[in-house]
Amino acid sequence: QVQLVESGGGSVQSGGSLRLSCAASGYTYGYSCMAWFRQAPGKEREGVAAIDSDGDICYADSVKGRFTISRDNAKNTLTLQMNNLKPEDTAMYYCAQVPYYIGVYYYRLLPDRYRYWGQGTQVTVSS
Repeated sequence: QVQLVESGGGSVQSGGSLRLSCAASGYTYGYSCMAWFRQAPGKEREGVAAIDSDGDICYADSVKGRFTISRDNAKNTLTLQMNNLKPEDTAMYYCAQVPYYIGVYYYRLLPDRYRYWGQGTQVTVSS
């Protein structure tokens, strides 16, 4: 079992920055793929970025060049640095983890591939 707790959400103006963190606890040993997802009201949950234990990273096209995902395997933390935020980035952001390899990068951004989820942290970007 893995527990995930997100932090760092808030309200910013368009063009601003936020840094989200996710602390993992429980059985965090071995290989895993971790990701950030987001869900806006009335919309489906969508993948934002994913990173595995080896440091392989993929991003959704909508955030490439603006968001940076990273992880510290020793501290069991996942981070999402979000720059040049836009109103369309407004959503609840979730951290997710699955303890096995997902070979195809596209699949790494699909929510049904993940087993463990945090409670989410709200990000609001005003114009």
